[in-house]
Amino acid sequence: MKPCEITRRINIGIVGYARIPEGSAAGVLAEEAGRLLVERGFRVVTGGLGGVMEAACRGARAAAAYKEGDTVGILPGHDPRAANQFVDVAIPTGLDHVRNSIVAHCDAMIAIGGGAGTLSEICFGWLYKRLVIALGTEGCVGLVAGRALDHRTRYTDFPEDRIFAAATAEEAAALVVAMLPRYQKHWRGFEPQ
Repeated sequence: MKPCEITRRINIGIVGYARIPEGSAAGVLAEEAGRLLVERGFRVVTGGLGGVMEAACRGARAAAAYKEGDTVGILPGHDPRAANQFVDVAIPTGLDHVRNSIVAHCDAMIAIGGGAGTLSEICFGWLYKRLVIALGTEGCVGLVAGRALDHRTRYTDFPEDRIFAAATAEEAAALVVAMLPRYQKHWRGFEPQ
């Protein structure tokens, strides 16, 4: 196989609360979303720490289709050892919250709960014209689910573009599969507005 024939794996970011109680609804959604995405052949990218990020990576690792490298953590600090135990590839950035911009460059993003940090990732995803899915109704996702984040028209041929709402992890994974091709077709000539 020639290097130019290599097919790139699709990266799906899962973002949300950095701290969650054991057995929380957000944790259950994140774990299930991570598992379902890997089962469908995607790679899971998170901020690499605890909470929703850890639950998503744990779920990805539990998938029958899991392969080493399926979980990537884009860490805010300098130490790769800060990554949760389910991260295969730990990328320390030293960028603190600015690393949210890197996570938002994934092919698509699923947000679960969250506060200001998660909201910044959603905003970056919107600015970068990515598919963004709000899973559940907790935290900041409840504020943005089902609506356009601002006045801009991101795609003139896609009037239903918005932050898509999903009630279940299965629905979120199905939205990724169904909607991602509509977003990907535009990226070749991407220029931020």
